[in-house]
Amino acid sequence: MSAAGKSFCAGINLKAGSDQLSAIVHNNTLDTGRKSLKLRELIATCQDSFTSLEKCPKPVIAAIHGHCIGAGISLIAAADIRYASKDTVFSVKEVDIGLAADVGILNRINKLVGNDSLTREFAYTARDFNSSEALKYGFISRQFDSTEECLSAALSLADNIAMKSPIAVQGTKLAMNYSRDHTIDDSIQFIRTWNQSQLQSDDLFRASAAAFSNEKPKFDDA
Repeated sequence: MSAAGKSFCAGINLKAGSDQLSAIVHNNTLDTGRKSLKLRELIATCQDSFTSLEKCPKPVIAAIHGHCIGAGISLIAAADIRYASKDTVFSVKEVDIGLAADVGILNRINKLVGNDSLTREFAYTARDFNSSEALKYGFISRQFDSTEECLSAALSLADNIAMKSPIAVQGTKLAMNYSRDHTIDDSIQFIRTWNQSQLQSDDLFRASAAAFSNEKPKFDDA
């Protein structure tokens, strides 16, 4: 996942968002309860579009450059792996436009960074932080001198992952996502149940045979 132009994402389209919100809030044919239900539906639709990256069975790699603001940082927080160029500037911007971020960043960033004080500072102040700070605190995993190097590295990583067993990669993503939100014991039981079927795939035997013959295994799509 990458972007063209000077920035990865400068945030939501405020005009379009305001028009959608205004159409509901100022609809005098609806009472407060019905306005609230429509707003809830609108928010849920937006949230689901971001969470779709997390639910995608394939790993999602974000190659980030320039500004990654507001909705942009919520989007990459749902990715599996984040690379950024040195010119990248991040911000949890929503408090500056009068709302609490509601499409995932407040729910994910603390689990990604693991520093409650720092993530609250980001969220309460909307201050910018650069890719060096993001790397220091683990929000991104690698930093590059240029946008081109960042994208090239992300594509190389994608090629590397694509050579692996799709059964293994997709199962690993599912297990890691599950583990993030559950206890170790629950997570171990989850992967036990998952692998009782997945260990029956041809991929395990193909990978083992390739290792013995010192060849690269080939896997079917999944």
